[in-house]
Amino acid sequence: KKIRNYLLSNKMSLFKSVKVINSGKAILLSRKYKTPLRYHSTWLRDNALDSKTRDKKNGQRLISISDIPVKTYIKSASLNKKGKEIIINFLPKKKQVKFSSSWLESHAYDKKQNNLKVWIDPDLKTWTKTSLKRVPIINYKTAKSNKKLFIRWLKSLNYYGFAKMTRCEKKSGTVIKIAKLFGYVRETNYGKWFDVKSKTNAVNLAYTNLGLQAHTDNPYRDPVPTIQILHCLKSSTKGGDSKVVDGFSAAIKLKNEKPKFFELLSKYCARFEFKEDNGTHLKSRRPMIELSPDGEIIAIRFNNRSTAPITDVPYKDMNNYYRAYRKFSDIINKDSMSINFKLNPGECFLVDNTRVLHSRTSYSGTGSRWLQGCYVDKDGLLSTISTLESKR
Repeated sequence: KKIRNYLLSNKMSLFKSVKVINSGKAILLSRKYKTPLRYHSTWLRDNALDSKTRDKKNGQRLISISDIPVKTYIKSASLNKKGKEIIINFLPKKKQVKFSSSWLESHAYDKKQNNLKVWIDPDLKTWTKTSLKRVPIINYKTAKSNKKLFIRWLKSLNYYGFAKMTRCEKKSGTVIKIAKLFGYVRETNYGKWFDVKSKTNAVNLAYTNLGLQAHTDNPYRDPVPTIQILHCLKSSTKGGDSKVVDGFSAAIKLKNEKPKFFELLSKYCARFEFKEDNGTHLKSRRPMIELSPDGEIIAIRFNNRSTAPITDVPYKDMNNYYRAYRKFSDIINKDSMSINFKLNPGECFLVDNTRVLHSRTSYSGTGSRWLQGCYVDKDGLLSTISTLESKR
């Protein structure tokens, strides 16, 4: 990193030479102090940045893969005098494109592949009670007025999957104002926001004073809500404490202790379901631990209240599947995995609902406890981080 910064600060080239290889099907870029990089001709043509390939205003591609000849090859490639730009000429369709050295390096794909069978995005940080030394916190006024601190807080929310906000207005609907600081509210059958307090004949156990096991919300939806905000308006009851658990950390712990159990929970789909008298009937079929095709842990779905009969596990594996389910639950419920806290009026916490589980203890019937919640799409969070950083 120091070498790269030195080269950039002294306006020296990141690349020292470019060579056409494989009969024009690729180029080889040699770099100072680093291994060479290769790029295929079709990839380079598809990612050209000129105005005939991409719209200048929005950056969207103006050509399709069908517009690129199958036999596209590179006739010539060269570096400009300063070595900051690569110029490429294509055939059979005559086309010249230019790439900056920094753009090609930042989009390099010729690198060592991740050989881990299971992995987590390196931009995320797993945690337990002991490893998360400080919960990311910001107050509402600072979030609105200080972009630098706000960006840092948003990045921490994404990094840990959990954060808190204090000194929010103690008014109904404030949760929507909080959501609009970084994203867009996802409306569900519960409305744009929902009240979490005891109700008679509650349609959901969350609307009672019973304790709730650590869970992710709405696993019966497809897709599930991604960011959840819970804002405290009143809290004078005994009990009702909140806790959060990093589901990715729990999944890795399960894999390390019982790899066969991890395999069962990530291989087979569980089923989730929710019915309501007003005509709502939601169902989904997804693994409790969801992996991408290359083994990245991308989501946790865990909710004992909403788990429907599991019918996608063969007879020979069902007994061990339930052993795995029990083990995963035991890990999630360990005191060493959770961070416990009590929300005071005017405070809220936010969780990445695809990753962090939350729960609460039971609370007394005397006094009052009133939380309001809403869901915000995670792409809004990531977009806000990206746009605010680029403006700075």
